[in-house]
Amino acid sequence: MTATVSPSAIEGTLAAPASKSQTIRAIAAAMLADGQSVLHHPSHCDDALAMLEIARQLGSIVKHQNDQLEITGTLRPTSFTFDCGESGLAARLMIALAPALFDNPLTITGKGTLLKRPLGNLCEVLQQMGVRCLSDKGKLPYLLSGKMKAGEVVADGSESSQFVSGLLMTLPLLGGESKLTVKHLKSAPYVLMTLETIHKFGIEINQKSSDTYSIGGNQNYIPTEIAIEGDWSGAAFMMVAAALAGDLTITGLDIHSKQADRQIIEALAAAGIPTGISGNGITIRQQKPQPFRFDCTHCPDLFPPLAVLAAAARGTSTLSGLYRLQKKESNRGLSLQQELSRMGIPIILDGDNMHIYGARLTGAAIDAHHDHRIAMATTVAALAANAPVTIAGAECVSKSWPKFFDDLRALGAMINMEG
Repeated sequence: MTATVSPSAIEGTLAAPASKSQTIRAIAAAMLADGQSVLHHPSHCDDALAMLEIARQLGSIVKHQNDQLEITGTLRPTSFTFDCGESGLAARLMIALAPALFDNPLTITGKGTLLKRPLGNLCEVLQQMGVRCLSDKGKLPYLLSGKMKAGEVVADGSESSQFVSGLLMTLPLLGGESKLTVKHLKSAPYVLMTLETIHKFGIEINQKSSDTYSIGGNQNYIPTEIAIEGDWSGAAFMMVAAALAGDLTITGLDIHSKQADRQIIEALAAAGIPTGISGNGITIRQQKPQPFRFDCTHCPDLFPPLAVLAAAARGTSTLSGLYRLQKKESNRGLSLQQELSRMGIPIILDGDNMHIYGARLTGAAIDAHHDHRIAMATTVAALAANAPVTIAGAECVSKSWPKFFDDLRALGAMINMEG
């Protein structure tokens, strides 16, 4: 599908989309609980639906009712091959969870871009716990066998925190006490989100230090009700869109959220963009951004919207944490460089830094690289360009925000979808 986005202004109020990250964690916890859990305001994006299908495959009874999801957990799997779609989070959670739940030989696989993404040295960690693991240099499918055992575990969190989250969800289920040590943790706020979510489902974990966790075994997930937060990752694109081309109030965001991308508020301030916070509404009005510097090491999903914000600032801006972008849906640093350069914005990739030389955004033909955040970033950039921008492969936004284009059009953006 191709989206043609014309320069246009946006105005109004928008409810933030539901957090994909929290929805997936809550679905995983609910499928482990013996009884009915209720998720209010869940995300219905492709990644969340992939996790929901795994819950069904594990025997969960799933019902949609109004804006809530009822999940009755019961571990009676219909198959031991788990397809995680294109969700890296679902894959890493299941690589940790499945060998703790079942003795059977297991296959964790996926689709599309996920099959090309190395997930990290996960086999080394699993082998510490007695699990036999085969993969193609860290890529799916993962072939697992042997029941996971409690004990001392050392994991590397430098590439992704998602497997750390999987271990934290898994180790309480084992038959004895475990000690988890995490080295070089990045995206630490997502681990805090995991701990907060599983605590609501009755799981207790004792964090001994910034990198060490003591985890009692034989714990049970308890059914509960949980309200899914608004998604700061998605909302960041709309905040930048408002800064470049409008006047927007976004509702449904928790200013005290554990989500890493809440840092968009600090990033906007660094660019001289004020935000008005009142109740659960955040208001951003159009204002010319100033060149800025920002470290995205712990919030790499902010790179795409902030690169667009920097593109509109006359001068040189620098975003650091570039190495975190290499193993996303695309090599996101290279994708941003390629596509924004087509829109007249020079970008230099220098070690761990991206230097963006702000200039007049121009119309162009763009490739989304099968990457939802590239599609959303270039759409936002198009609102402030001097001519229409066509984005091939725009349908990939459904991975995290299926109604992204509909929501933008409702605010006044001129977008034509074809194909």
